[in-house]
Amino acid sequence: MENKTPAPVQSAQNAPKSVVVGLLLASFGAIAFSGKAIIVKLAYRYGVDAVTLIMYRMLFALPIFTVMAWWSSRGKPPLTRRDWWGVLGLGLTGYYLASFLDFVGLAYISASLERLILYLNPTLVLLLGLVLYKRKITRLQALGMGISYGGVMLVFGHEINLQGADAALGALLVFLSAISYAVYLSFSGEMVKRLGSLRLVGLATSVACLLCIGQFLFLRPLSAAMVAPEVIWLSVLNATLCTAVPVLAVMMAIERIGASLAAQTGMIGPMSTILLGVVLLGEPFTAWVAAGSALVITGIFVFSRSGRSR
Repeated sequence: MENKTPAPVQSAQNAPKSVVVGLLLASFGAIAFSGKAIIVKLAYRYGVDAVTLIMYRMLFALPIFTVMAWWSSRGKPPLTRRDWWGVLGLGLTGYYLASFLDFVGLAYISASLERLILYLNPTLVLLLGLVLYKRKITRLQALGMGISYGGVMLVFGHEINLQGADAALGALLVFLSAISYAVYLSFSGEMVKRLGSLRLVGLATSVACLLCIGQFLFLRPLSAAMVAPEVIWLSVLNATLCTAVPVLAVMMAIERIGASLAAQTGMIGPMSTILLGVVLLGEPFTAWVAAGSALVITGIFVFSRSGRSR
């Protein structure tokens, strides 16, 4: 009779390795996502505007997400008319509008402040849940939100003293970007259950890519596509390493360590943006930035811990 007892031992030995791989994937995804702001700021140095820059990013990302949508749709039923309207709406809010507002905002504020504002996204999802679905907010969640928003205001107050009204405009645009993505997250739950996360991301992002390309063709002459070679290479890097690859990395991490731990690992994102901003962009790292970042990360940690305890 065959002895099958070694199987559980092998599974137990593989478990720690799977957790390590999951943490590495989540860390890489968070850092790669955060690198988007750095690349955008670098590209702006070559005189390109937001409409052209986001067009190139989405142009190079479109083939990747089209293949992702095709691959994840194999053997599955076709989308209904309701599904297509949902994909169009989510692509418009979650990827096109959120990305465009973020790109425009980055022309006025530092990469560090941009990442801290976007990191407030979970709190915006909760506030939308309160408005749309009457979901209650616990005292601990409110405390975490207060700490996080206080940290952002600390960094914002320091930056507005340096850059004036431009910083206020940039922060507003990035905050609107975060709200747009929170709307996407709030309404995507049902479609994720029906279509699957990979299929929905592939389809919605493909829609956003087409919208960004169409926006460029409508607002700019074709001659505006003549940009510095550095802008092209930075856009390729943005579309691959900072857009498509981290999406897959985070999904693979969630499969191994779960969504909660993957989200906690994502806390290294703002810190990596600040570090890269100092090294690559020459952005100042002051006590105000350090204190504000610590408050934001602490607040989101308290906020997320409260959500898990519920």
